[in-house]
Amino acid sequence: MTIGIGLLHAYVREIEKGLAKGIFTERSYYPYLKSLLESAGKGIDATNEPRRIDCGAPDFIVTRSSTTIGYIEAKDVGKSLDEEEHSKQLRRYRGRLSNLMLTDYLEFRWYTNGEFRDKARLGILTRDRKVKRDKDGLGAVEKLLAGFLAHTAEPVGTPKELAQ
Repeated sequence: MTIGIGLLHAYVREIEKGLAKGIFTERSYYPYLKSLLESAGKGIDATNEPRRIDCGAPDFIVTRSSTTIGYIEAKDVGKSLDEEEHSKQLRRYRGRLSNLMLTDYLEFRWYTNGEFRDKARLGILTRDRKVKRDKDGLGAVEKLLAGFLAHTAEPVGTPKELAQ
């Protein structure tokens, strides 16, 4: 499972086009993230706004051949992920979801089993609503997303674990 630097460049260009329009909201960028994730390999499906689960309604569920890989919570481009990381919503998700990504479409933070695992950034949003790219960010995001997409759920050992 790999996304590739070329696809990440194209993804950032799409984000920049949306920023230039000046009318996009958090949800307007969903198609770009969906396309990026699904380009990682055969059988990957990123469904935005899936059915609500017991801990809430993450923005995306990512599956491979109908097996859940993980969940993604997306915030608007440039929104502080430092603040979001400590929100009630994200604490709830981290407590219940074994593979979770928080993103503002430019920065990606990965959590496994409730713990922070890694982060990477394609660039930062400038005051004039342009993306200042991080020269090392493309490779770092590619590696982080590959890890997220390669995650496998832990096997269920007992009926009680299955119920949880």
